[in-house]
Amino acid sequence: MYLLAPFLRESDCKMLIVAINGSPNPKGNTAFMLRTALEEMAAAGVDGHFMQVSELLASAKLPYCGACSNPCGGHCFKGTALEDAFGLLRRCDGIIMGSPVYFCTVSAQLKSFWDKTRSLRRDKALINVVGGTLTVAAARFGGQETTLSAMQDMMLCQGMLVVGDGFIEDDAGHQGACARQPSNEDQNGITRTRVLTRRVLQVARATVELRAHRT
Repeated sequence: MYLLAPFLRESDCKMLIVAINGSPNPKGNTAFMLRTALEEMAAAGVDGHFMQVSELLASAKLPYCGACSNPCGGHCFKGTALEDAFGLLRRCDGIIMGSPVYFCTVSAQLKSFWDKTRSLRRDKALINVVGGTLTVAAARFGGQETTLSAMQDMMLCQGMLVVGDGFIEDDAGHQGACARQPSNEDQNGITRTRVLTRRVLQVARATVELRAHRT
């Protein structure tokens, strides 16, 4: 199962970073990049969790948000795996979100999942959570930057602290980590994923007190 599977390392560190896979394929190109990010987290002694949104949505009463109440009462996901997933997001320090490029933007699965986080927005649960983004396309220049931008906009609407793939020991970076499929053969994409992860961890450590409102 790939719903909320922790990376295989126990850590004394209380920091938690969630890797959200917006691809419908739990073992595909985007998943590979996210698991590369989890490897970097484990090397830094930080707990990471892999979240497969397509499997989470399968547990929901509706696969999409119908804005059935305002503010969101969470009626469509109560008692499902989605409720557990949102509970995890409520206590995470950072999110690395990944999506394949579908028509120059994010997958339908990722958009549907994020639309259902209205209850988190209501409670300001993701304000000051650090966010980074990564993506994979079939071509070297196949819509990666617009897809990264879409994910960053989704994070900004939650009040998150969005960072790119720049790190002081590497370079200033760009919007996020981009790769061309197959991502496990794209060394530049792998490198940028590791740099992005280091940046997310750095900023998450520096901003712990900003998330104290959630305790």
